[in-house]
Amino acid sequence: MTQHVSDIMTSRLVTVEPLASVTAVARRMRDEDIGVVLVIEGEELRGLVSDRDLVVRALAEGGDPEQRTVASACSDDLVTVTPDEDLDHAVELMREHSVRRLPVVEGGHPVGIVSLGDMAIERDAESALGDISAARSNR
Repeated sequence: MTQHVSDIMTSRLVTVEPLASVTAVARRMRDEDIGVVLVIEGEELRGLVSDRDLVVRALAEGGDPEQRTVASACSDDLVTVTPDEDLDHAVELMREHSVRRLPVVEGGHPVGIVSLGDMAIERDAESALGDISAARSNR
């Protein structure tokens, strides 16, 4: 039976505006216990920022993280999927573009996100990645 992105996507989205400070976004990630937020302008998806993006694109560059905006750290060349796309296609896109997360959009608006961990849990929960992805946070 064909599975769709909507079958495993996370629909609880955490979003921020492009002018949010890097520090505010990092705190939000900590408080929500997540590793990625979507950057939206109005209702439109503008980018995605991961905890790694914050370190590599913002903190490592120096400057005041209270003054630096998340727009300078986010990935804005996004690969997206729709909720009704086949899960196999999402896997192909992740491989082709070397990404760990795909925003799920409908009509240009973000409605979810699907991650490599979600795929691992769904495809092989007994694998090392599936097991780690399903585990509770260690914070």
